[in-house]
Amino acid sequence: MIKDSRVAEVQRKTAETEVLVQLDLDGTGNHQIDTEIPFLSHLLTLFSVHSLCNLKVMARGDIEVDDHHSVEDIGICLGEALRRALGDKRGINRYGEATVPMDEALVRVVIDLSGRSYLVYNVEFKRDSIGNFALENIKEFFRALASNAGMNLHIDLIRGENDHHIAEAVFKAFARALKIAIDYEPRIEGVWSSKGNL
Repeated sequence: MIKDSRVAEVQRKTAETEVLVQLDLDGTGNHQIDTEIPFLSHLLTLFSVHSLCNLKVMARGDIEVDDHHSVEDIGICLGEALRRALGDKRGINRYGEATVPMDEALVRVVIDLSGRSYLVYNVEFKRDSIGNFALENIKEFFRALASNAGMNLHIDLIRGENDHHIAEAVFKAFARALKIAIDYEPRIEGVWSSKGNL
């Protein structure tokens, strides 16, 4: 199978934010992340490293109001970049699953790159924020990402006590599950669906 280049760039500018995302699905985990929200930048770095996607994210927003707009718009852009980079999804596994521990925390993520967006998110945190990052916005990030990528995404916290560990496990598990879903299955020439398209 001849592999197409799976690279995309998305720019989004509103009255609230300005976001640039560059994504290479067949990278080595190289990353350049600057979101003005240090803990979110840390989580996106984990995503890049564990998915092996090369990722550049530059974001400026009205974080003096709060971080919601920036977090959601980065999710929108990353989801759109993923959708564009996947193209017709020819030959990919489509499904991916990973269960990742981070000390006492354990998180499972299951993905279907079906073209139909749906998010099931069963994660609860004990505190409101880490640094200037509101932990409730992790759900908003993944809702925006799943919607714009056309992804069925299930995220389940199996156990955990430390909010930092839980958040890291969420992003690592998502990265590992996505890596499996976007990998090629050499026996599949078209798309892996009984319908013939995704």
